[in-house]
Amino acid sequence: MNVRDETPAPDTTGARLLPWTNSDGNPCYLIGDGTGRLSRVADQIETVQIGMADDLLQHATDLVGDPKATEPQLRYLAARMAEALRDVTRIARSRGDRPR
Repeated sequence: MNVRDETPAPDTTGARLLPWTNSDGNPCYLIGDGTGRLSRVADQIETVQIGMADDLLQHATDLVGDPKATEPQLRYLAARMAEALRDVTRIARSRGDRPR
């Protein structure tokens, strides 16, 4: 399955958790039918985030299997993986809150 090809269904009710936070780090929500410009921007950002996580997973598999990988490389990888996991968890939460 290629996760980059998934397109979320439009939201018809309720608030959508957006894939970004405000300047204070608080979640942002969008109320609408899921067809507006801001919804499309959020969809595009989610697609990029999922794609980056998918790419990072492949890189992680390669790096962890490399006996020459250094501790700083693995720490950097772990930090990026934590960021990617935060992003995809947020996307999953957002999509789980929206009717399909």
